[in-house]
Amino acid sequence: MDRRSFNRRVLLGGAAVATSLSVAPEAVSVDGPAKTAPAGGEVKRIKLYAEKLADGQMGYGLEKGKATVPGPMIELNEGDTLHIEFENTMDVAVSLHVHGLDYEITSDGTKMNRSHVEPGGTRTYTWRTHAPGRRKDGTWRAGSAGYWHYHDHVVGTEHGTQGLQKGLYGPVIVRRKGDVLPDRTHAVVFNDMRINNRPPHSGPDFEATVGDRVEFIVITHGEFYHTFHMHGHRWADNRTGMLTGPDDLSQVIDNKITGPADSFGFQVIAGEGVGAGAWMYHCHVQSHSDMGMVGLFLVKKPDGTIPGYEPHEHGGARPKHEHEH
Repeated sequence: MDRRSFNRRVLLGGAAVATSLSVAPEAVSVDGPAKTAPAGGEVKRIKLYAEKLADGQMGYGLEKGKATVPGPMIELNEGDTLHIEFENTMDVAVSLHVHGLDYEITSDGTKMNRSHVEPGGTRTYTWRTHAPGRRKDGTWRAGSAGYWHYHDHVVGTEHGTQGLQKGLYGPVIVRRKGDVLPDRTHAVVFNDMRINNRPPHSGPDFEATVGDRVEFIVITHGEFYHTFHMHGHRWADNRTGMLTGPDDLSQVIDNKITGPADSFGFQVIAGEGVGAGAWMYHCHVQSHSDMGMVGLFLVKKPDGTIPGYEPHEHGGARPKHEHEH
């Protein structure tokens, strides 16, 4: 999601919706003041569709005929409530299950409690978020802020195994008031031996210009553990991926183990300390890299060039994908 592409967004209920449901400010240079997330508390509504794709995959979309893999990025602030009118256009039952947010049992998205959607049916799922605070017994309750995800829980099996394999998943970001906002956000989903359900050795690649603040949300699905590694860039291993100050003891890393249903995120300043280039990201399990779990973070100079990089065509058919702007 590029926050500078305002013409790609549709305003719904006070929120900017297209690749993301968010209030997205104008991008600023890293040398200027950082834009930050506002306080939450809004009630937002979107329409979401589940669809079969021409290549045999399945996806979620904000408009009929425009489903993608991964599905649309949903971005909220702590305290927001989101109502999702969910329509199933497929010939099999499907659902919407979210990690990390608050919901009643009727929005769980499983057949076990009949919160799925039959073919041709419609259902409203409600997700809520909350800020951190103290419980009545004096203990501390964490807030909803973090990098989360949603997915199907019924296609193929009562756990949605086939739905996940075919692409029924998407990212969710919940901001805390004051969190620094990026210029653009990209989703990377390790799904078995694929990235974003693409064929081996076919990306996806993500573009930025030196100095852009770029956010990545990394999600894992499937049967395997992976290690996400990014060349030339590093982040803090905490909720935001950013150090809060000189006394923040969070470990700074460039490689993280991630298993099925894990999700995390971070921000980097593109090319900070290293400059422009075609910076590789990949699973660092060697056999997984060899089998094609690799893509590029293409960091351009201000003139648009990338030193030493020659674009090439990736082989194989590619499904329609989101978050590559």
